[in-house]
Amino acid sequence: MNTTALIRPAWTPATIALMVIGFMVFWPLGFAMLAYIIWGDRLEGFKRDVNRATDGIFAGCRRGADKTHRWGHGTSRTGNVAFDDWREKELERLAEERRKLDETLTEFDDYMRELRRAKDQDEFDRFMANRSRSTPAKTSDDKPKGPSGLLDDVE
Repeated sequence: MNTTALIRPAWTPATIALMVIGFMVFWPLGFAMLAYIIWGDRLEGFKRDVNRATDGIFAGCRRGADKTHRWGHGTSRTGNVAFDDWREKELERLAEERRKLDETLTEFDDYMRELRRAKDQDEFDRFMANRSRSTPAKTSDDKPKGPSGLLDDVE
């Protein structure tokens, strides 16, 4: 362990300050810092033990992944030629089905996109038609009206 580190499991000004701040902010943080100061030197052995345990767990996962790779998605042969040939044909057939499904999905997405575009265009055209009906077009022979609402000769 590096004894020159600023925050180390010892009674240094930095660790004491962090402990006090931890108690002021949220009391479990203060207790965590106190535990680190008192028992932190035992942390190296604890970390080593935890690393060994997790390595053992994940090694089992890796072995399981190797089995999955071998049984369906890898190129390893079982030794039985008839089974291996049948498996290859089935995997090719499934890959072809997957490709067809992906193509159908793409076609459907394109269809839905075009349908939405046509619907949006229809709604926009309806909006423009309603807008042109509700706002009368001004002609050049319209004359400004005065405060009384009558036409004034303004030039």
